[in-house]
Amino acid sequence: MSASDESLQLTATDLRMATFRLARRLRCARAVDAMSDAQLAVLATLSMHGRRTLTALAERERVTAPSMTSTVNGLEEQGYVVRTPDAEDRRRVQVDITEAGAEIVAQTIRRRDELLAEMLGELDFTEEELAVLRAASALMRKVVEP
Repeated sequence: MSASDESLQLTATDLRMATFRLARRLRCARAVDAMSDAQLAVLATLSMHGRRTLTALAERERVTAPSMTSTVNGLEEQGYVVRTPDAEDRRRVQVDITEAGAEIVAQTIRRRDELLAEMLGELDFTEEELAVLRAASALMRKVVEP
């Protein structure tokens, strides 16, 4: 049996609002305060998916190629990424994360997980409620992952 359109709409609204508020709180926790959300997103993409072209990064982050070039330039200046010529097409450039960039991603993930654990701990959830949250997170991943 399928959910009703009204139920889907109400759930979408509630989920959107809760997700945005949670994301806003978590974005404050990062390893480098001066790093933009866009820069951190690029580092996270490279950390999770490996080497990418500027074009592929721009498409993934839904920004223009010049905007991604600017973002990568900043990351490169800080030593968080390196550019290498593509082996098959010398006109193309591949972007790789450095060890320093990978450490920024790892530290940021740790800080965000710690912050969320503190937030959950302050609310004195029961084990059953925490199990519901874990089940809900699995359903949320199902919505966003192909």
